[in-house]
Amino acid sequence: MGAEFLFMDDNARPHRANIVDEGLQSEDITRMDWPAYSPNLNPTEHVWDMLDRRIAAGQSPPTCLPELRRALFDECCNIP
Repeated sequence: MGAEFLFMDDNARPHRANIVDEGLQSEDITRMDWPAYSPNLNPTEHVWDMLDRRIAAGQSPPTCLPELRRALFDECCNIP
């Protein structure tokens, strides 16, 4: 990943287990300081929110998994 690599997780309980901490330390991976319960700091959450809103605003919402996949793909291609 490179010398400036910084690991970002979401403070979920499984990510904070001692075994995870030990594994990250053994691989010399630096974890980003992350306040508890701060999903708005995670850019992925904003992307999913944008996709959800765009798909919901469409003419006909998807009714099955293949339609949802197609709608997500189409909207991903249109993200500015």
